[in-house]
Amino acid sequence: MLSGTDLECGSSYASLVGAVKNGQIDEADIDRAVRRLMKARFELGEMDPSTPWDTIPASVINSRKHQQLALEMARKSIVLLENENNILPLKKGQTIALIGPNANDSVMQWGNYNGFPGHTVTLLEAMQKYVPANQLIYSPACDRTAEHTFVSLFDQCSTENGQGFDARFWDNNQFEGTPVATARQTTPILFTTDGATAVAPGVPLTNFSGIYRATFRPKESGKVDFQIKMRGEYTLLIDGKEVAKDEGAIKQTTTFYTMNAQAGKKYEIELRYRHIEKSANLSFDMGASRPVDIAALLKKVEKADVVVFAGGIAPSLEGEEMPVSVPGFRGGDREDIQLPTVQRNVVKALKEAGKRVVFINFSGSAMGLVPESRHCEAVLQAWYPGQAGGTAIADVLLGRYNPAGRLPVTFYRDIKQLPDFQDYSMRGRTYRYFQGNPLYHFGYGLSYTTFEYGKAKLSKAAMGKKETVTLSVPVRNTGKIAGEEVVQVYIRRVADTEGPIKSLRAFKRIPLKAGQATMVELELPAERFECFDAESNAMRVMSGKYEIMYGSSSRDEDLQKLNFVIK
Repeated sequence: MLSGTDLECGSSYASLVGAVKNGQIDEADIDRAVRRLMKARFELGEMDPSTPWDTIPASVINSRKHQQLALEMARKSIVLLENENNILPLKKGQTIALIGPNANDSVMQWGNYNGFPGHTVTLLEAMQKYVPANQLIYSPACDRTAEHTFVSLFDQCSTENGQGFDARFWDNNQFEGTPVATARQTTPILFTTDGATAVAPGVPLTNFSGIYRATFRPKESGKVDFQIKMRGEYTLLIDGKEVAKDEGAIKQTTTFYTMNAQAGKKYEIELRYRHIEKSANLSFDMGASRPVDIAALLKKVEKADVVVFAGGIAPSLEGEEMPVSVPGFRGGDREDIQLPTVQRNVVKALKEAGKRVVFINFSGSAMGLVPESRHCEAVLQAWYPGQAGGTAIADVLLGRYNPAGRLPVTFYRDIKQLPDFQDYSMRGRTYRYFQGNPLYHFGYGLSYTTFEYGKAKLSKAAMGKKETVTLSVPVRNTGKIAGEEVVQVYIRRVADTEGPIKSLRAFKRIPLKAGQATMVELELPAERFECFDAESNAMRVMSGKYEIMYGSSSRDEDLQKLNFVIK
């Protein structure tokens, strides 16, 4: 608290009463923190009898406008990192092999501390919409980290209403009375009421129950694993017979039940869930675990003109305090930044087989993709792109959208460039202090077109500490198609030898048609020149010489410099 944290999301502050009694903290400090928190809540309108938000109807949620916004956000976030010989956008008529553990995982796309969309479009769904069936090959190929693959068979379940499960919910935990809500579940079940998110509209956060039903028609004979984790109570029935039941706290993803299924036979699946106490959580999927078979994969993609590998990691591996312990990941922390070995081996095998590979990396953090950057013709950073993520990526792959995302973090080559923190010094950390050559620089990103920067001009050569200077940057689209460029401005205080090498202080995203030129103006008020002053132990604007750097990324070769003076 005394370090500046007025609010924490665990149970640490339960000890504050004892800390006050023991003299470890003053009650006045707690009062001060409470006042700051309550001020924020009052400003949000939480104490008002009514707010403008009260009049927003439920129909607004997941409206067409919101769906379009989700698509726009996902499109704008995608960063093109490599594009050798302009392999992207993919050409019409090509046979595309879409493979990888993240090609058809909607839950992965949500990230952490997420909401629950009405429908999430995976990359596979989007590509199936755009690419003829005879030109698209799909295989999960491998797991994210394990030497086996869990192939979901959820999409082989259906009802009279279509693919997926039908769900009914009650406002009690005994399945009694008339259901208060119905829903369709087209992706593996994953919900939590943490964060006051209901399992479905009209369903209470506590004391509720629900039943999911579908008919399972397996395309192949073999073992089917039912994987469930939850807080509450569940019962799994197959053809009306109870086969699994459990009650308790959140559990690890475990195979609770395995059945031998016959191809073409119908199996009636029913999953009952009821809330008991605290928050409600349920994760459910069904599928088959198979060892990675590189030889079979190569045969399957043999006729593909290009392979799109949707890999990377997932929120379940790098999320806060995640209960995971696999090579490279421990308790939500990263032990390495390299692509998991099983994925790396698959990509290597594809290249050795002579395949042209487009690698799509899903992650919430920087990845060490040195082999992939060298061996794959194209690399896309997709992050965790949300409900419209599959559509957004497909739009970029197929040339329906020209990518213009830029990296908000530095992508290091390996952890040797970013060793574990033994102190809180900034030396060698982030683009602001790192003097080496990372894999991809902060602010970096490619486009399907090219841009040229001219010589910029400042509205004045010097200014006072309360003035503003305008930087005018000429930019031209020198390519053959329209695109967007992100003009970036970095500043360095020349005399500050211990301070940042450069700091991003302004940027502007601009659209330009093929051949079009424009003058991009960026205002730099005095506060943009603030630096840390050791004498006053504060950030402030100081007199002296500055360098203003402008260009397409933080990489030195992408920047031009101007000298400037603060009087």
